[in-house]
Amino acid sequence: MKNLPVVVVGAGPQGLAAAAHLLERGDEPLVLEARECPGAAVRDWAHVRLFSPWPELVDAAAVRLLEPTGWDAPTGGYPTGGEWVERYLAPLAAVLGERVRYGVRVTGLSRRGRDRLVSADREGQPFTVHLVDAAGAESRLEARAVIDASGTWGQPNPAGADGLPALGERVAVSAGRFSYLPPGPTQVDGFAGRHVVVVGSGHSAMTAVNDLAATARTRRVETLQSGTRVSWVLRRGMVGDTFGGGSADELPQRGALGVRARQAVEDGVVDLITGFRVERVEQTDTGVVLVAEDGRRLDPADHVVVLTGFRPDLSFLSEMRLNLDPVLQAPAGLAGEIDPNLHSCGSVRPHGAAELAQPEPGLYLVGMKSYGRAPTFLALTGYEQVRSVVAELTGDHEAAARVELTLPDTGVCGGAGLFDDADGASAGGCCGAPTAPQLVALGGLLSRP
Repeated sequence: MKNLPVVVVGAGPQGLAAAAHLLERGDEPLVLEARECPGAAVRDWAHVRLFSPWPELVDAAAVRLLEPTGWDAPTGGYPTGGEWVERYLAPLAAVLGERVRYGVRVTGLSRRGRDRLVSADREGQPFTVHLVDAAGAESRLEARAVIDASGTWGQPNPAGADGLPALGERVAVSAGRFSYLPPGPTQVDGFAGRHVVVVGSGHSAMTAVNDLAATARTRRVETLQSGTRVSWVLRRGMVGDTFGGGSADELPQRGALGVRARQAVEDGVVDLITGFRVERVEQTDTGVVLVAEDGRRLDPADHVVVLTGFRPDLSFLSEMRLNLDPVLQAPAGLAGEIDPNLHSCGSVRPHGAAELAQPEPGLYLVGMKSYGRAPTFLALTGYEQVRSVVAELTGDHEAAARVELTLPDTGVCGGAGLFDDADGASAGGCCGAPTAPQLVALGGLLSRP
């Protein structure tokens, strides 16, 4: 199978970096991208500024591939998603040229002549990659290995607290009342004078809260009163890391997200509602109403922004033999490091081929896909993953096992204790704050019940 390509699924940051590493080691990659351009998922949040600086957003092998073309590596500042694409991902894809195929979606992955049940000579058979293009035409190609860097972007988690869409959520989506992306500047401006609810506790949610709060503040200055209302809904009760690590975060811009969000709450610009687990969504003449499992109801909202994370699409891997954690849907060798139910202080250690290996030899899940449902993935983590995986696939086992990265500390405890622990006694690690539903007093502001 040595003459067959290594197929990389997805032309995002990690997929393109994997291709650069393969080329550098004399192997031939073939990158398959379902959409019509590189970095398509990043383009969806082109307006959002990253909290990693430029040096932490470019892969070393990609830089070595780009430099002979006259490309200059950006060195300072924090780019937006759009700038990341324009100044790095698009030039990298251009250098890779026809090794990147656009508009082809991977619909299935198997072994030639072997379904999931057949073990005989399984390793000796190439992978078969089943594809469908934009016109619906089907095709199939063979590969000696597959690196799945397809990410999780197209699979947002719903508002429903049980992991399924809340009753009425699909209707609200159809009515244009729900969205699952951080709102862009035009959309944020359009929310002025309206009531917007943000559901979620991660960095994307904080970004949306901060942008909406800025609009509310601006309108307050311009009109002496602000009709803009921002409600921020957390499923858990308040825990110590709700607002991130602040000045203790080794990525200052990541820490600043939480600092600004906390200030917006303390200033009364944002209402923080904790322990609110959405059960249903009701349509009224004045907006949509979120109803919690405990019966609490929010005031009618003009729009709801759901930013509760993402989940991997495993459908095209149904014929592959996988060893995934039953909780996170991440590679079992990695799950213990990234499980937000368990993970305590500090950052996830660098990892590579050994942790990402599957029972199906030659198949690796990398990038956001490798984190399953876990949050807070750094580009640096993905670049180290693909460096190690490509080294393993090309026979350099020593390089594959070597750690070549130190990740920045978050400055917060990642564990959240037991979900319904009223007094926080079972939090463990460096966590100890209560996690039950509660009213939250911040700077004299009492959150809306």
